Amino acid sequence: MMAHVDTSQAPASADWTVPQDWAAYTPDEHRVWDLLFQRQVELLPGRAAPEFLAGLDMLRLDQPGIPDFAQLSERLMAATGWQVVAVPGLVPDSVFFEHLANRRFVSGRFIRSRDQLDYLQEPDVFHDVFGHVPLLADPVFADYMQAYGKGGLRSMHYGALHKLGRLYWYTVEFGLIHTAAGLRIYGAGIASSSSESLFALNDPSPNRIGFDLKRVMRTDYRIDDYQQTYFVIDSFDQLLRQTLETDFAPLYAQLADQADLPADAILATDQVVSRGTQAHSRGKP
Repeated sequence: MMAHVDTSQAPASADWTVPQDWAAYTPDEHRVWDLLFQRQVELLPGRAAPEFLAGLDMLRLDQPGIPDFAQLSERLMAATGWQVVAVPGLVPDSVFFEHLANRRFVSGRFIRSRDQLDYLQEPDVFHDVFGHVPLLADPVFADYMQAYGKGGLRSMHYGALHKLGRLYWYTVEFGLIHTAAGLRIYGAGIASSSSESLFALNDPSPNRIGFDLKRVMRTDYRIDDYQQTYFVIDSFDQLLRQTLETDFAPLYAQLADQADLPADAILATDQVVSRGTQAHSRGKP
C-alpha cells in the first residue's frame, strides 16, 4: 500500500506518472540490476510459484539491464492487458488504486545503490518490476490486482484503508501459496529479497497460517523485520474469488468492532500450516 506521501512533490501529471527516461540509466545501474536478477533467479526455482517463474520467461526479464517499461508493457499488454508506468516514488492511495483499477502497475524508476543490495525501505525498480510484474502475466492474478484496485477506491469511503492495506501486505507483498510440490513464494517482498526468499520457507520462527480474509485484515505487521506470520493461499482462484464475492462494506463494519491482532498471534480457529518458534528478533538485513 502506498501512503505517507508528500503531495507537495507531486509531478505535473494528475496521475503522478513520469517518463522512465530509460536512456539515463548508467552502465553501473544496469549492472546492479543484473547482479540482483542473477542472485534471485538462482534462488527461486523450486521456491517460487510456477506462475511467477513462467511470468519471468514470458516477459523476457532475463535480458540484460533494467527493463524498458515501454517494451515490457507491450509484452504484458499482449498477455493480460496490463502495463507498467513510472512514478517518482510513493504515490497517494487514491492514485495507486486508480492505476490498479485500470490495469496499470506503478513502479519507481530508481535502482538501489550497491551498499543497499539486501534491503531498502522505499521500493525501487527491482522490487517493483522483478517482484511484482511477473505475476501480472498470469490472468487470474492480474484480475485479482485489478479487483483489489477497485476495492481500494470503494474502501476510501469507509475509513478502512489500513484494513485493506493488510490484505495487500499479506498477499501481494508477502504471500505464500500451496502447490502440489509444497509451499511456494508469490509475494513480491519475498521474491525480490534473497534473504527473505530463504527465510519465508525454511526458517522455523514464523507462523504459516491458512488464508482467511477477515483474519488477514485484523492482523498487524512489521516493516522492520522478517514477517512473524505468512498467510498461505490454496490458489490464485481462491484469492480472486474471495475478493470478488465479498461485500467489503459490512466486513469493514464487523472489523471495526474487533480488536486488531498482533503479527505473531495464533488463534484456535486458525488453520496452522506450521507454528513458528518466534525466536528471531533481529532487524531485517
